[in-house]
Amino acid sequence: MPDTLPKLLVRNARGHGGEVAYREKEYGIWRSLTWAEAETRTRAIALGLRSLGLGAGDVVGLIGDNRPDWVMGEIAAHAIGARSLGIYRDALEDEVAYLLGFSGAKAVIAEDEEQVDKLLGLGERAPSLSHIIYCDPRGMRKYADPRLLPLSELLACGEAAHAAEPGAWETMVAATQGEEVAILCTTSGTTARPKLAMLTGGALIRHCEAYLRADPKSSADEYVSVLPLPWIMEQIYVLGWGLIARMKVSFVEEPETMMADFREIGPSFVLFAPRVWEAIAAEVRAKVMDASPLKRRLYDLGMEWGLAALAKGRRSARADALLFRALRDRLGFTNLRSAATGGAALGPDTFRFFQAMGVPLRQIYGQTETLGAYTVHRPDDVDQDTVGIAFTDEIETRIDNPDQNGLGEIVTRHPNMFSGYFGLEDSADLRDGWLHTGDAGYVDARGHLVVIDRIKDIATTSTGDRFSPQYIENKLKFSPYVAEAVVLGDGRSHLAAMICIRFPIVSKWAERNRIAFTTYTDLSAREQVLELLRAEVEKVNAALPPAQRIRDFLLLYKELDADDEELTRTRKIRRGVINAKYGDIIEAVYRGESAIPVDTTIAFQDGTKQRIRTTLKVVSLRDPMAMAASRAPARAEVE
Repeated sequence: MPDTLPKLLVRNARGHGGEVAYREKEYGIWRSLTWAEAETRTRAIALGLRSLGLGAGDVVGLIGDNRPDWVMGEIAAHAIGARSLGIYRDALEDEVAYLLGFSGAKAVIAEDEEQVDKLLGLGERAPSLSHIIYCDPRGMRKYADPRLLPLSELLACGEAAHAAEPGAWETMVAATQGEEVAILCTTSGTTARPKLAMLTGGALIRHCEAYLRADPKSSADEYVSVLPLPWIMEQIYVLGWGLIARMKVSFVEEPETMMADFREIGPSFVLFAPRVWEAIAAEVRAKVMDASPLKRRLYDLGMEWGLAALAKGRRSARADALLFRALRDRLGFTNLRSAATGGAALGPDTFRFFQAMGVPLRQIYGQTETLGAYTVHRPDDVDQDTVGIAFTDEIETRIDNPDQNGLGEIVTRHPNMFSGYFGLEDSADLRDGWLHTGDAGYVDARGHLVVIDRIKDIATTSTGDRFSPQYIENKLKFSPYVAEAVVLGDGRSHLAAMICIRFPIVSKWAERNRIAFTTYTDLSAREQVLELLRAEVEKVNAALPPAQRIRDFLLLYKELDADDEELTRTRKIRRGVINAKYGDIIEAVYRGESAIPVDTTIAFQDGTKQRIRTTLKVVSLRDPMAMAASRAPARAEVE
């Protein structure tokens, strides 16, 4: 097996040049790229980069939507001995400045005007940035920065270099070494700035091979790339699996067309983050709410049969005929032979929902430092409460400092881990070759790894009751009306929650019930919406032990946002930021206040600001009559 990604590309182009490698939807039409065409374009990008003076040890950034040019640009960077650095497309200027400045990136391949604007606004914060290569020329005429270069010119430069020196590409590729650092991959950054994990091409390939033995793929498989390419698991699937197994990778036209494009391809394998699975499940239930009474009854009956059969380890043929076959087709899941969720915990209710539907969903677990996932369920041994077992015997996992129930910190190591953090000599996370994950978990009787929560996030009430906020939050998010939830209670007398409504679905519900509203803030303050969410919280409470039940909740006046540093780019909650930012509100909840006035300003990505004045009502679930008490209607104002 070749030990670098450029060598794998050349192997595929030589042996399977006519096969489809990538598809991209553009202006409503799917355009295919064969392995031979992919090599030709990658070669031109690589030689073009070399002509700009880039070479071994340099850093090339990539920012934009998932596109074939991103993948080929990354492989081209590796071919000249440079390191690739993926940056999330929705990263703000400060984040981009930090990553490019810290890494010393000399060039960035940017998708379009939006990303170029960010780069040009960095000024002296990215002093080493010498070249900005843009793929989409629309809107670029107004710029005169000498660092700007259209991708078309870079390609022409590369083709000219190839004509002048025909063997240069093959020589460069042959010189690449598997043990050289090829990828700088950002960590999740739940507590601070993300670190840059250094990954070698050889480690990536060997780890992907181990994963493929546990979940085989071939050139007959189809994959739709929808999760951000800077994330380690999308690197594993698009670059690792795509090149090793020659799995066909398709790229959607826009984020807004994702599910429609996904259905057109009908992939055989899919990886979605938990938030995407949750959103799909919520959308299905929301559409059922709009259906006729007969269709709602048939849906409920099909789900009842499907879940009952799942509880016995079986599939329901009559539920499949009545409901699930058509539902899988509507969602684009008809051809799925394998499906995964990872990056954060997925609530067991959502997991069961898709399993009952017939989606072959499995949990994976890992970290950027471990080259992504290293555990997975086997097809015949799926348990929604665990993340499965290690791919191979080479992967070692232990539980450090376990309590009387075996719960402790998950610590792991295997031969294909990262090579350290860029720019950092030592890390407290890595000791004697073992990665201390910071996650709390235990190994069950069957040898499956069970992940509970981040160790620092496992909380204890003032009465000594331990609970996992993440577990309860995931149960809340199974509701179609809940987009995000933050469960409070560490060191407090009881649990409370701040909930963000799922605006598209709650707004439809409000329109159907003739409830007038103007904005997200206004809608979340409506008494009827509070009653709606009260019922959802009570459903969750009914399935929890008494000590873990939510006694107070409120609906937040805005959605939690990664741009406000409240979430990571992979949608994990930054609890430290939440506690600091909403500290006054949290204290008011625990003082027993029933109404909390808010007067604040929120900033948008385009620089505009809005002043929000509203009153947050605290719903108490301790007193069944609390909501019936006479109160003045809540009112929100947005200026």
